Amino acid sequence: MISSRRGFLAGAAVTAAFGGYALKANGQGAAETYVNEVHGYGPLVPDPKKIFDLPEGFSYQVISQAGETMSDGFLVPYKADGMACFPYRGSQVALVRNHELRHTDLDHGPFGVGSRLAAKFDRNKAYALNKDGLPLPGGTTTMIYDLKSRRMVSQHLSLVGTTVNCAGGPTPWGSWLSCEESVLTPESGSSQTHGWVFEVPSAARGVVTPHPLKEMGRFQHEAAAIDPRTGIVYLTEDSFDQRGLFYRFLPNDRRNLAKGGRLQALGLREAPEGGDVRNFKGDPIFWTPGQVKETVWIDLEGTDSPKADLRLRGQAAGAAFVGRGEGIFHSDAGVYFTCTSSGPQGHGQILRYVPSPKEGQPGEADEPGRLELFVEPSDGRVMDFADNIVVAPWGHILVCEDRYSDTLRNHLKGVTPDGKVYTVGRNVYRDNAELAGACFSPDGRTLFVNIYWPGLTLAITGPWESFRA
Repeated sequence: MISSRRGFLAGAAVTAAFGGYALKANGQGAAETYVNEVHGYGPLVPDPKKIFDLPEGFSYQVISQAGETMSDGFLVPYKADGMACFPYRGSQVALVRNHELRHTDLDHGPFGVGSRLAAKFDRNKAYALNKDGLPLPGGTTTMIYDLKSRRMVSQHLSLVGTTVNCAGGPTPWGSWLSCEESVLTPESGSSQTHGWVFEVPSAARGVVTPHPLKEMGRFQHEAAAIDPRTGIVYLTEDSFDQRGLFYRFLPNDRRNLAKGGRLQALGLREAPEGGDVRNFKGDPIFWTPGQVKETVWIDLEGTDSPKADLRLRGQAAGAAFVGRGEGIFHSDAGVYFTCTSSGPQGHGQILRYVPSPKEGQPGEADEPGRLELFVEPSDGRVMDFADNIVVAPWGHILVCEDRYSDTLRNHLKGVTPDGKVYTVGRNVYRDNAELAGACFSPDGRTLFVNIYWPGLTLAITGPWESFRA
């Protein structure tokens, strides 16, 4: 999400205590910042470094931070957001990380204050320039990290000249889909239109040539997940007016997204004129946790959307509104995605889409996919503003919270396969930024996560097998 939304997002107050594992802070009787519905890994232990609290037995290492000089001579950009981890060589992994920088965030970009390093960069490798001819600061960096030695091997720029690169998703062939959560136009300060998805191979050792995957639609993209069984790409939309859609892209070539395909939006069989799964306060309750709805998919026209109205035209054609779709992850149990500010109390939702056995094929209408309201917390201390997610190797969902508040901390939550929530970590670093980019190493032993502002990447290890229900 974009940090400029802090004022818009910081409204809801914490509700009364939930009847689960309500813990106490500092042993002094003050209400804790979180509530566990199951034991999980036990209470959090205060971090003496005041960066990230974890349960007993767990530890973290700061492996990258904004402002460091990278191997290519440029600086680690600020606003670390979505991220994925890929096998590289031996015990090394490649981490491709988004930086959600707007076109005006030049001083926090890879070229430093006053863009002092921009002269060293080949501007032909940037997707877009601003009115002064400087590359837009958004994009991605790639880190090579050694799991065995627990040290950073190298860091470098890998995508330059994009804007508001929020989340995205890994592909089965080892690349990262970096999504722009912006529909910036040349009239607003860029040499190009924005609102696209860009592919970044994890093995690229320098800046990739940026090609927008335009048939995947122009809108405020958030995240993407690919079903390796079908090659279908599922996409979320973090529309600021909370009237977004849930999309799927049927590729012409499942290993080459640049060859185009067909974009569709999810609708509900029981609401052919356009449904609404948000359960907003004051509206009639559409469904409750555990309920399942049969789906349809609506073909979309004009997906290049010069007026940035794809979601509105899609809803008019029968697609269902979701509230600020953000993190998404494919697993054997289905495609989980978050709706950050939905629900009667505005604490968000986690939805699960279970594809049809004939997903995207003839006969799908006879065996439709199903959408489930998986989690909808009524207490913000159980979960609040779920954003980026990852499904752990053992089947639990790990959730990054994204609440900007002077009083409410952002946590890393876990969710069991039956929808029970527990707490894994807490951001106690200055500014209380959102957490983002959670992803596991291929061996499942190291969890990487970003503290969005100013931009820290942590590597977390511990006794993951010690979970208790």
